[in-house]
Amino acid sequence: MSTTLEPRVNERIRAREVRLISPTGEQLGIRPLPEALALAKEQDLDLVEVADKANPPVCRIMNYSKYKYEQGQKAQESRRKSSNTSVKEMKYRPKIGQGDFDTKTRKVEEFLTEGHKVKVTIMFRGREMQHPELGRHILDRVIETVSHVALVEAYPKQDGRNMVMVLGPDKKAQVKRVPRTRSDNASTGEHPVVDEAVVAAPAAAPPVAG
Repeated sequence: MSTTLEPRVNERIRAREVRLISPTGEQLGIRPLPEALALAKEQDLDLVEVADKANPPVCRIMNYSKYKYEQGQKAQESRRKSSNTSVKEMKYRPKIGQGDFDTKTRKVEEFLTEGHKVKVTIMFRGREMQHPELGRHILDRVIETVSHVALVEAYPKQDGRNMVMVLGPDKKAQVKRVPRTRSDNASTGEHPVVDEAVVAAPAAAPPVAG
């Protein structure tokens, strides 16, 4: 058994025969190890054991140095994206005013569109603890307001004197909501989308004389 996490390569492969895969992913069948090594060498490539537990082991012909470099780049990019994604927190009071609610919730929406998760916390004080429904009402309003960009990852629950929930970004929904410009509509020949809420209502008919 290999003592490292890396696969066996070329002469380190111990099997007498292997199930061989070409550089393009084509199945080449079961081949004696010497033949598989020769095929790799002819192409100036490596023979890499990609599934050592299979019987016989599965090996692929590839440029192993290039493969290791690309895997390292992918791991680095994954770590970078992970470090850029954090959990933000927004705190509300059960009796928050409409203005403060709107300001805080706009910030929650901003966090979500940036790709962050958001922990929404309702902070209770004194006798407010006797009315958890007030906190739940606030959380429901937050969910309704940001539902176009968010998914509920952890539903509201009581946590000591607080009530908390966690929202995550709904990236698919955000993509669907990317606004179309006038040039987009012109290039496609489609009519612009009109918001029904701002279309003036038709003038009322004159009253019928009695």
